Amino acid sequence: SSGVGSPQKGRERQRRRTRNAIVNAAAALLAQGKDPSIAEIADAADVSRRTVYLYFPTLEQLLIDATVGATSEEGFADLWAAPGLADDVEARVEALARWICRRAHDTMPLGRTLIRLTLESSGERAAPDAPRRGYRRVGWIEEAVAPLRGRLRAADLERLVSALAIVLGWEALIILQDVRGLSLPECEEIMVRTSRALVGSATRRAGD
Repeated sequence: SSGVGSPQKGRERQRRRTRNAIVNAAAALLAQGKDPSIAEIADAADVSRRTVYLYFPTLEQLLIDATVGATSEEGFADLWAAPGLADDVEARVEALARWICRRAHDTMPLGRTLIRLTLESSGERAAPDAPRRGYRRVGWIEEAVAPLRGRLRAADLERLVSALAIVLGWEALIILQDVRGLSLPECEEIMVRTSRALVGSATRRAGD
């Protein structure tokens, strides 16, 4: 028997649907600017509080998962499609910076929530593969600088990724907006110039 339609497969599909319903309900409440409780999320997902705790032992874990999931990568796959972006790393990080900034109107409320939750969290989560703040950003940056693999020493490439992680993301936008009082277009130009400068400095040191 192939097992298609078996009770076990049916239960697994139901578990996925239930988990998705919980995460989607939490994400929807966060997107409305709310700081939801387990009871509110359970009500929105039409499940019991006990069911929510079966999937997410802590409220923080659920909200982090919901926030990470809500920050989609729409448009990311098309970033490198423009002419000249195959090997021009400065242009690639510029494209990434502009993509991050132009999504900020929709993603910043979630970003602020995610930063607060992870700062408040003890850092001890039930599952070792629980969402971690910044893991998507690092992946985006690594893809942007991918043409430098083999041109920079591995340690230098890692340092460049770390430096870019400081200037490309929600934290940089919060500093530029809240501390410097800049508009989003002004933030975008600062992030573009800074990220390009970091790449330029790294490649010059490597003799490019």
